[in-house]
Amino acid sequence: MSLFGDGLDAAVQKAFTRPAPKSAGAQMRYLVKQLGGTRAVAQLLGISQRTVERYVKGQIKKPRPDLGTRLEREVKKRWQPQIRAKAREKAASTGGIVIDTRARMGYTAPIGSTDQDRIRHLTVALPPRYAARLFEAQEAGASDRELKEIAAEALKEVYFQDGGRRAGSLEEVRFTDVEHLEFDL
Repeated sequence: MSLFGDGLDAAVQKAFTRPAPKSAGAQMRYLVKQLGGTRAVAQLLGISQRTVERYVKGQIKKPRPDLGTRLEREVKKRWQPQIRAKAREKAASTGGIVIDTRARMGYTAPIGSTDQDRIRHLTVALPPRYAARLFEAQEAGASDRELKEIAAEALKEVYFQDGGRRAGSLEEVRFTDVEHLEFDL
């Protein structure tokens, strides 16, 4: 599980116009339609093709907890791709993204300044260029560490340096021990 990747996905899912299928049968039918057959769904979920067919027919109604989690994740990953793309495009071009986090933050600065790490709770609107970088990195398969570095760079510019109006000699922001992280478009 990726804290930053899942947070970005959750922010985009808030833009959905219709709820994703809830029941296991409806979710399975949706995946069968999207992937073009029960064999592809079975391979994706790591179950037998016959089990997929039973869900589609309604013979099995309640999946095991681990299968239910995988099923829901795969459906949400594919649900309303055009709405998802529009939400990402809007955030990357005009809207930007809001990050709400509670984490340990500190910075590297010249000698004589107070650069002690401390827990901070921040809700900061990031400019569209950082939203674009986050989404591009996520689509390229970036790790949580790489997404965290982009977010730290954005917080450095927007929060610590206030767009260049202060702390010009700030070198690096440390963003560790994330207790809470949420994105909003």
